[in-house]
Amino acid sequence: MELAEIRNELEKIASTIENFRGSLDLDVKEERLRELEQRMTDPQFWDKQDEAQKVINESNQLKEVINSFRSMEERYENMEVSYELVREENDQELFDDLNEELTSFMKDVDAFELQLLLSEPYDANNAILELHPGAGGTESQDWASMLLRMYQRWAEDRGFKVETIDYLPGEEAGVKSVTLLIKGHNAYGYLKAEKGVHRLVRISPFDSSGRRHTSFVSCDVTPEMSDDVDIEIRSEDIKVDTYRASGAGGQHVNTTDSAIRITHLPTNIVVTCQNERSQIKNREAAMKMLKSKLYQLEIEKQQQELAEIRGEQKEIGWGSQIRSYVFHPYSMVKDHRTNTEVGNTQAVMDGEIDPFIDAYLRLQIK
Repeated sequence: MELAEIRNELEKIASTIENFRGSLDLDVKEERLRELEQRMTDPQFWDKQDEAQKVINESNQLKEVINSFRSMEERYENMEVSYELVREENDQELFDDLNEELTSFMKDVDAFELQLLLSEPYDANNAILELHPGAGGTESQDWASMLLRMYQRWAEDRGFKVETIDYLPGEEAGVKSVTLLIKGHNAYGYLKAEKGVHRLVRISPFDSSGRRHTSFVSCDVTPEMSDDVDIEIRSEDIKVDTYRASGAGGQHVNTTDSAIRITHLPTNIVVTCQNERSQIKNREAAMKMLKSKLYQLEIEKQQQELAEIRGEQKEIGWGSQIRSYVFHPYSMVKDHRTNTEVGNTQAVMDGEIDPFIDAYLRLQIK
């Protein structure tokens, strides 16, 4: 990037930062943060742990936004100083450092902008992510295990915590179904971009003839709902079954009927949980998941009604293929909603899915 181009980019960034400052209401956020920090000094603060945790979570989220913005301001001011030094002294080393810092800073500004745009209800919540293989037996189940690893790697790279709520292994390889709880600020806001059917084209390692196979796995994403969300679930509308947990999990596995399956009879929604030792805790977790699914169902109904009003035809559910991962005869991952393409399939399978998430979220906002 030439010096004149750097000047133009710095001016654009200055304008963007001003827009951020105007939309953030920093004074209001900082006042709210002081109020929360004052509450945390109360000797009775931890008497109600659930409420205390909510206060801490809100405080952490406010700190993250405020500190990120202040850091951005400071970095911009440092780059302005560096620009003036480069312009006056014509130092090549300083010029290279400025170029490198500007490139990195522009990416961070884009990421910060996207974070601010995640303002829909429950975007900030943890995410419940489920993977279900389509027809195809071992082939599709293996594809589900590859996607499982991809999402785990993505979450770990972001510093999110991943818990396996339910896991049903395949008979030969892969997984029949898996449910993850991904904990982190804006986890649902980001991962809602992954909801839909993921298609794989490759030479099957399970086919001795070396033929090409196409496999499908559906990914379902819902926000984790807190206990205070007003979603009515009547006792007569649910059927609760207990069974023995399976898979890795310690001595209690296959010794007690601690796993829980809840069926919501009016909608036929089924949720399962087996990661806790206690049947009571598994039931609590399963009810939370059911609340999340019922909320998501209501949102989808509203979206469908709006689409019908606008005269749009939009499939929701298993038929809505969102992305293709082609390993053979060429390497390409393409998102069919945004036409975003990445040629490095290995990087994508290692968790580098941000280009797809970013493009989808910006398209939704537009």
